[in-house]
Amino acid sequence: MSLVNWSGHGAIVTGGASGLGAATAERLAADGLRVALFDLNDEAGRAHAKKIGAHYIRVDVSDPASVSAGIEEAIQALTLPRVLVNCAGIGGAAKTVSRGAAHDPALFEKVIRVNLMGSFNCASQFAAKAVTAEPVDKDGARGVIVNTASVAAFDGQVGQLAYSASKGGIVGMTLPMARDLADKGVRVCTIAPGLFLTPLLHELPQDVQASLGAQVPFPSRLGDPAEYADMVSQITRNPMLNGEVIRLDGAIRMAPR
Repeated sequence: MSLVNWSGHGAIVTGGASGLGAATAERLAADGLRVALFDLNDEAGRAHAKKIGAHYIRVDVSDPASVSAGIEEAIQALTLPRVLVNCAGIGGAAKTVSRGAAHDPALFEKVIRVNLMGSFNCASQFAAKAVTAEPVDKDGARGVIVNTASVAAFDGQVGQLAYSASKGGIVGMTLPMARDLADKGVRVCTIAPGLFLTPLLHELPQDVQASLGAQVPFPSRLGDPAEYADMVSQITRNPMLNGEVIRLDGAIRMAPR
C-alpha cells in the first residue's frame, strides 16, 4: 500500500484555535505539514499557533471574502495548501415551536451560515487552489478536504433543529463534492464525531461529563480530540478514503433528549 506523504506541504484548519481543530492542527504539524489556523479567537489562535509552529489567520468562515483573503495569506506565509480540515462551527439550541413561538429564523440562518456555508466557502475556495497544484504521487493526488459533521446529522435531538440541519448538509455535500473533484485529484471525506471533550463539554461538571461518557457503548467515555485528529491524519494519508462519511462515536446512537 502506498500512503500519500503531505510532509512539507501546506494545510489549513478552520476553528483551529481550540477543541477538535486545535488537536488536528497539532497533529498535522507533527505529520510535517505547514499549518495555518483560521479562527476568530485571536488570543487563543496566536497562542496555539506559537505552541505548534503554525501560522494564525483571523478568518470568518461565513464570509467568502474573508475566506479568500485568508487562503491568500496562507499561500504567501506558508505554501499552497494541500489539506483543508473544516472544524469551525457553532451550536444553537431551539425547538421548532417553544412556548407557542416558532423557531427564531435568524438563529437558524446563523447556524447554517457558519456550519454549512462556512464549510462550503472554505472547501470550494480551497479546491480551486488545490486543483492547480502539481500531483504528489503516481495516482495524481493534489489535495484532501476533511469536513466535520456530527452524529446529530443522523440522530438529531430535541432542540437541535438548526444544528442537525447544518451538519446534515455537510454530510450531503460529501459525495457530490468528492465526485466533482475526483478527476482533479482532490479527495473529500467527512467525520461525524459523537461525544467529544470539546471546550463546551469541558465547562460541564465532572459528574455530568462522566454521565455523558457512560452513554457511549464502548469505550464508555468522552472522545479525546486527539482521537479525532488521528482520524484526520489517516484520511489525509490513505488514498482510498474518498467520498465517505465516518462516524467516530464509540457506537453511540443519540436518544431524543
